[in-house]
Amino acid sequence: MSLNTTQNDDLRAEPQLTAADRCDACGAQAYVRVTVNGTELLFCAHHAKKHQQKLEAVAESWHDESARLLEDTRA
Repeated sequence: MSLNTTQNDDLRAEPQLTAADRCDACGAQAYVRVTVNGTELLFCAHHAKKHQQKLEAVAESWHDESARLLEDTRA
């Protein structure tokens, strides 16, 4: 199976996640969007990493913006 993955440098495939997007597991800001059986799941970086192995086995797409956590936002 070919998993459709996107990283922070290629956001054309799907809209960027915002602060309003919340993790389905804990409510923190979501940085990963996973599609499973046509259903969109959102996860914070922690829960995406925690469940990555199981999710990748069934995911149709994996959109990861967790690299944004490492960006320097100082001007």
